[in-house]
Amino acid sequence: MSNYKEQLDGINVNYGLLANASGDPAKDFSSLHADALKDGALDQKSKELMALCVGISIRCEGCILDHLHHAIDAGASKDEIVETVNVALMMSGGPAFVYGGKAIAAMNEFLDKK
Repeated sequence: MSNYKEQLDGINVNYGLLANASGDPAKDFSSLHADALKDGALDQKSKELMALCVGISIRCEGCILDHLHHAIDAGASKDEIVETVNVALMMSGGPAFVYGGKAIAAMNEFLDKK
């Protein structure tokens, strides 16, 4: 069984390492990331759920954990997350079934610790 909180903490440490080593490219990406996710025509929660769907579809565990965590912080409900996983499954088939399951397991862990 995974400890998704520990994995997320490790991902955040790695973000810091890359940001320190990379300089301007990391700063530019961080700025793009922040600007893309701020409230606009779509709210942050919706955008985090979209990013979660893409993370599942491209099989990026770090993306899944990061955007899942931020979606929950932005107020995403369990039902909204499950529906997001279902869209990823519809778009990406079998691999999304595997990574969607990881997202559900991480969601359960994150929500249990809230």
